[in-house]
Formats: sequence, structure tokens, C-alpha cells
Amino acid sequence: MADSDASPHCTQSSSTEPDSQKLSELFDQGWSALEQLESTQEPLASVGVQERLQRTIRALESATRRVAQLELFSRNEELEEVCTSEIKYLLLPALLGALTLKQTSRERRLDTVQTARAYFMDYLQRCKNYSVSQFRMPQSREESEEERPAAGPGQPNLVAMAAQRQAKIERYRQKKELESQLEAVKRAVDSGTADEDTTRHFYLLQLRRWISLSLEEVESIDQELPILRNMDVLKKSAPAAKPSRPPMKPFILTKDAVQAQVFGAGYPSLATMTVDEWYSQHQKHGMLPDQGIPRRVAVEEDRDAAEVQEEAKERQVEKDDEESLLKARSWDDYKDTHRRGYGNRHNMG
Repeated sequence: MADSDASPHCTQSSSTEPDSQKLSELFDQGWSALEQLESTQEPLASVGVQERLQRTIRALESATRRVAQLELFSRNEELEEVCTSEIKYLLLPALLGALTLKQTSRERRLDTVQTARAYFMDYLQRCKNYSVSQFRMPQSREESEEERPAAGPGQPNLVAMAAQRQAKIERYRQKKELESQLEAVKRAVDSGTADEDTTRHFYLLQLRRWISLSLEEVESIDQELPILRNMDVLKKSAPAAKPSRPPMKPFILTKDAVQAQVFGAGYPSLATMTVDEWYSQHQKHGMLPDQGIPRRVAVEEDRDAAEVQEEAKERQVEKDDEESLLKARSWDDYKDTHRRGYGNRHNMG
């Protein structure tokens, strides 16, 4: 697009903005909300933070749709042809990617990081098309494995690791340099005293800063994606959980009929006395196992046999059996002349 076409291109955006809320207002509100979310002390997973986050995402999505409707950017134009007032809208995909990553739903984590990666890749591709900065577009894990030099079995690819480390160091250095430059320019832009050149320089610095941030986020997402995909596969292949058993109802011993009615709701077969009362009642009627009829008969039989034996002894004594007396007297005499154990050869001494 020629320079003569740039001015009508800029005036078209201002004339077609809705009167209710301008595109610039939507963008500024969304960017300000993102900065507040990054500096807030509230937990990111709290309801209030997540609600503000969703409102901010919807606002920037609405701004993105308006930019597409207005056709503010084209692959056929150069960065110098973009109006200073419109150059900031190139940041929309990067801001949406950063906001999307702040969603904390674990169940939708895989969709979240995939959506955020798509936003960052779209932003990086736009910056690549406009030659905002010199950088290498990220590749998928499959593509990087194909281009990576083969290493020995079980050995890390030291060349690739060294290249990645060097790239991280360079990105970190550039980001710190950009942030130091932004601090000086941001004060003039926020105060409203910056001229067009200063404002344009500020947004160009922001574009380069978000290129570095987007590359870091894509690299982090590419490391997380395989883990999330494996977890998703395991979750889908896991067997269905067994149905839980219904809880057991409590067993209550009630003392009287009133307690049985109070505690007996839902328990039609409750006992109506305590265990001690039940035992006393059965003992009184002789219904316990040790009070059964067979036991009483055995006791009576043992008593009769003892009485018969005692009577026989009494009759024996009364009869004064001479033979028994002689045997007893002989045994007493033997014990007088022979000590105990006499003649026991197996237990000598």
C-alpha cells in the first residue's frame, strides 16, 4: 500500500467506530485490566478475579472482531504504512493469549493452553509479516524432532540444548533492554504529553517486548502439551468408577414404646429393651443355654448318685465289716515299718 493510501485508511477506522464504545476504549480497558490482573494480590483462582478475567477476554474479543471488520491490517502493506493510532491493535492476539493462560479450570486446561498457543502464534505471524523484529517462528514438537540432529541412544542432544540456552539468554537480554526503554517512554505516553513519534516508538517497543514474551509462552506450552495429552488419554481409558454402597442404617436399642416410636422412624424391627433386661428376663424364665432342661436333669442325676454312694458308705461303717477292718489295720502296720517309696528301684534315693 502506498503512502497516499495510508491517510484514507486511517480516517476510515475512526469514521466507522460505533458511538456506544469506541474501539480504542475497548482496547485500553482490556490492556489496563490485564496489567491489574498481573499486579493483583488476590488469588488468581478466586471467583472475583476469574469474573474480571472473563469480562476482559470478552472485551478484547469484541475489539478483535471490529478490527477484522474494519480490515485495518493487510499482508500487502509495510509497518511504516500502519497509522500510529492503529498500530497498537497488532497486540490484540498477544494480550488475548496472556489472558487465556490465566484461566484456572483444571478440567479445561488442555483446551486453554491450545487456545493460548493459537493466539500467540497468530501474533508472532503478524509481527513476522510486518518485519517488526528478526526472530524464528516456533515449530511444533513433531517438526522440531524431525529437524533436530540425531543423538546417540539415551544421550541428550547437546547441540540443540546449547542453542536453546543461547536463545533464551538472548531473549532475556533483549527483554530487559526493551523494558528499560519502555520505562522512559511510558511516562510521557501516560501523561498525554507525547507526540506522535514518541507514541509510535512506544508501541513498537511494546510489539518487540510481546514477541519475546510470546516466544517464551509458546516454548512453555509446548513442554506442557504432551503431559496434558497423556493425562487426557489416561482419563478417557480409565475404567468407570464402581457405584458406591449405600450407607448402613444405625441400630438403636430402645427402652420403651415411646422411644421406639421416636427412634423407630424407618426402622420397623427395632428392639424394645436393653441387653441387660433381655438377659434378666430369660434368666428368670430359665431360657438361657445353661438353664435348659437337659442341664437340670444332669444335675439331678449327679446329686442322686452322690447320695447313693454316701448311703452305701454309711451302711458299710454300720455293718462294721471285719474283712475291711483287717485290711485297714494291716495297711497301717505296713506303713509303720516301711517308709514311703520303699522298694521303688526306679526312683532310688
